[in-house]
Amino acid sequence: MIVDVASYRDGRREEVDDLASALQRRRAAGDGFLWLEVADPTAGEFAGVASALDLHRLAVEDAVTGHQRPKLEHYGSTLFLVVKVLSYDDARSAVETGEVMLFVGDRFVVTVRRGRDGTLAQVRARVEADPHLLRLGPTAVMRAVLEHVVTDYTRIDAELERDVDEVEEQVFSPARSSDAERIYSLKREVLEVRRAAAPLVSPLRELLSTDGRGPESPEQQAMFVLRDVVDNLQRTVEHVEGYDRLLTDILNAHLAQVSVRQNDDMRKISAWAAMIAAPTLIAGVYGMNFEHMPELGWRLGYPACVLLMVGASAVLYRWFKRSGWL
Repeated sequence: MIVDVASYRDGRREEVDDLASALQRRRAAGDGFLWLEVADPTAGEFAGVASALDLHRLAVEDAVTGHQRPKLEHYGSTLFLVVKVLSYDDARSAVETGEVMLFVGDRFVVTVRRGRDGTLAQVRARVEADPHLLRLGPTAVMRAVLEHVVTDYTRIDAELERDVDEVEEQVFSPARSSDAERIYSLKREVLEVRRAAAPLVSPLRELLSTDGRGPESPEQQAMFVLRDVVDNLQRTVEHVEGYDRLLTDILNAHLAQVSVRQNDDMRKISAWAAMIAAPTLIAGVYGMNFEHMPELGWRLGYPACVLLMVGASAVLYRWFKRSGWL
């Protein structure tokens, strides 16, 4: 459905009654632009928008279907950009994923969001509060959306760093704990961020490839500022890739610790079983009830047998203790 639509001229917002006629006025005047925001559109709901703005059918199909990989495509004079939006649920320590698609053309920009409410409302409020940004045209809106998305990436990057440090400290602490499930969950979150951030680097660099001479026109000025966004995105990707490798190492260390502890437990169990087996063997021999056995008629046979059991167990205990099995 259409969430919001407005025309912007000279840094001011104007309401729109008819999309096609409003766009025609902006193109005829040679200033301002239209900004249309759509949320989770169906094919029928988006058909009128696509017709009024002459959007390419393949891009429209991607916008309606969703679940696209971050990418940048050119359809004539219209850019089609797909980005993943991320949010961090502090209560569950989980990363949630949404999607934003942008059509940037001659005097118009269309933002299509799927999932995760509220992302573009914040962007629109910030852009509308800055007339200078509005005067830069549709490119400034695209830049503002990308800034917001990448800022969320960097915030989640910091949260993941904190979680990875916590699980690393817990794994290498003296206390015994079962951390494999949390490590695996963290790797899933890191993978979500990596899937969103890493493929976006190439499209953003492509956006900047035609802006090598600095800010000349308003559009170039808007894109020039985007360089900082690309740098932040690249830094986040490098961090996330590092977290993935570090979590793999932490998981291997945790499994090695579990294996060592299991071996240590087995040694202790074997040592105690050996100490129990010695008196059991002695008691079993003298409990066979044969009539003719050594020491059966000896008055000190019972205390001697008990002393032998205790002595054998003491010798075994001392030996296992010195060897580190106990």
